[in-house]
Amino acid sequence: MSVELLVLIGTLFFIAGIGMPIAYAIIVASIGYMLAVGSSPGIVGRVLVDGIYQSFLLLAVPLFIVAANIMNAGTISERLLAFCVATVGRFKGGLGHVNVMSSLIFSGMSGSAVADAAGIGRIIIDMMRKDGRFPAGYAAALAAASATIGPIIPPSIPMVLYALVSNASIGALFMGGILPGLFMGVVLMAMNWWSAHRRGFFTEPPVAMRDLPRVTGRAFPALLMPAILLYGIYGGVTTPTEAAAVAAAYALLLSVFFYRALKLSTLYCILVDSARSSAAVGIVIGGALILNYIVASENIPSALAAYLVEVNISPLMFLLAVNVFILLLGCLLDATTIILVIVPLFIPTCNLLGIDLVHFCVVIVVNCMIGLITPPYGILLFVINAVAGIPLRDIILEVLPFLAVLICALLVMILVPDIVLFLPRLFGYAG
Repeated sequence: MSVELLVLIGTLFFIAGIGMPIAYAIIVASIGYMLAVGSSPGIVGRVLVDGIYQSFLLLAVPLFIVAANIMNAGTISERLLAFCVATVGRFKGGLGHVNVMSSLIFSGMSGSAVADAAGIGRIIIDMMRKDGRFPAGYAAALAAASATIGPIIPPSIPMVLYALVSNASIGALFMGGILPGLFMGVVLMAMNWWSAHRRGFFTEPPVAMRDLPRVTGRAFPALLMPAILLYGIYGGVTTPTEAAAVAAAYALLLSVFFYRALKLSTLYCILVDSARSSAAVGIVIGGALILNYIVASENIPSALAAYLVEVNISPLMFLLAVNVFILLLGCLLDATTIILVIVPLFIPTCNLLGIDLVHFCVVIVVNCMIGLITPPYGILLFVINAVAGIPLRDIILEVLPFLAVLICALLVMILVPDIVLFLPRLFGYAG
């Protein structure tokens, strides 16, 4: 390891440690590295600007953010919840199942765990808390846990970012996330069912079958969005970026003209908030691209891959070791930083060991989502705490069982790659 790289790492940890946001810490540390090696600091700006503005794929990120914010502001979320109550609310622990099912449906629209938690999660928490049906901490914990499904089922912002750094097919990545996302939903529902029986949670009165067509009809236009997106991408009609634009436009048309639930003033606030969120993500992406440029200049990924091959590590042991490492990092760093900065280090090794990049991506994204609910710094815990006003301590105590079953689900995905690769292979995306 060169002295200049040590300067970079030392500066990065020092600046981040005193409270500077990680994106700015990376940029400042990178400038220090360039000065140490005698290069122009202007390289930092060039890499940042070129990396962001030359990637058409990255345009999908702000478009999916806009789509999610429009759906949260209109009545789309409420209509979807009414549909979920009518279908799964009748079972033991009904609103808990509604919580998970709504996240499964909403995941096919937003691509963001934070958007799911802050939007539809806030509504379902209030429903679960009403009249003491569920403990507040339990409702919040399940909302946080189910929001992790959001970026697994397509569309997925983290998978878009992974495609950026790995050159993997975004179509294959999206297809690979469908079964794992459904699997996560099943294990969360099973955990909720077990908890409902053990703790005697309230069960919703069943919705009459004669009312089911009416409730489904009100939610049907919103339920069409995932189908439109998937048909657009896999039918060859749109690229993933164009599909994101279609999602934003479709959400806007539904909210303004079909449901008539969005005012012009509200739309302005949505666009401003979306711009701020996109800028926050963009600066992290820019910082990560700079760091990746430096890491590649130091030849670190190739050296790491060569070392691991030399010690004759098996693909399974490599996957397990990387996932344990990412789980630990997930307690401290957000998913964007991990995918853009840490994951590229391991991609050359995956290629050398014959690990499928689609399988690697999906398990890493699932791992990063689990990190979002891992105490003490899981960001979804703080989001739910902020939007629902429930003490963080109560949320953390109740989220631990859900955290445990999601880690078990992750282990199954690692050991059984066909859960990820079955659909990509079926549709000709993987060998």
